Amino acid sequence: MIIDLSRALENDVPADPPGLGPSIEYRDHKTGAPEMVSMFPGLTADQLPNGEAWAVELLRITTHNGTHVDAPWHYASTMNGGQRAWTIDEIPLDWFFRPGVKLDFRHAADGHVVTAAEVESALAAAGHKLQPLDIVLMNTSAGAAYGTPGYVGKGCGFGREATLWLLDRGVRVTGTDAWSWDAPFSFTRQRFARRHDPSIIWEGHKAGMVTGYCHIEKLANLESLPPTGFTVSCFPYKIKDASAGFTRAVAILPEGAGR
Repeated sequence: MIIDLSRALENDVPADPPGLGPSIEYRDHKTGAPEMVSMFPGLTADQLPNGEAWAVELLRITTHNGTHVDAPWHYASTMNGGQRAWTIDEIPLDWFFRPGVKLDFRHAADGHVVTAAEVESALAAAGHKLQPLDIVLMNTSAGAAYGTPGYVGKGCGFGREATLWLLDRGVRVTGTDAWSWDAPFSFTRQRFARRHDPSIIWEGHKAGMVTGYCHIEKLANLESLPPTGFTVSCFPYKIKDASAGFTRAVAILPEGAGR
């Protein structure tokens, strides 16, 4: 059984902050006819079946629209204590087809920064002992809010401590159904206004400077997954020197497995 963990890329869905969403221009088969005709001297559009040629789409997007995998280069220019950070085309492919574990943080308040102790407790509740290169997926309250104006500000996030705790145990790919691995910026702004501590800004991402890792953002259907017993496939699209790559992430469960 395969469960789709990916969001569709589409227009006019509030899945990103204003101005950062994708734009898709759809060109239908009639629009494609003049393009095809121009490539074959003597051909006329009425000679094509139904006067139609190809349908295509023109995209204006960032590598962080839709369900995507962030590379260490997104977080900073260095990783692993000063080495140049890897771009998405440089990540080992064996990171992206691995056993998965789902941790349920839907109960956590919006803006909460999950600690290492909370991750450890959630793993115990899932009955799972982490193995190197396990893919750890976080089910937050943001998943149910996808497609609504509140999505970007919804759900908990994962801070530096929790992220490093996972990385120290060999995890190299994590994922969330929220807009960001970190807590929503609206809550971080409030904390920064009170404390004026810049270390809290994007702290989960910045943990990648210590140990290079990837995370998947805007996952779907995590509530359909069991805590363990599935494999995640999330190979990122190969974009030269890029900070992220789109992925059609799926969970593969044994036939007959319960949810």
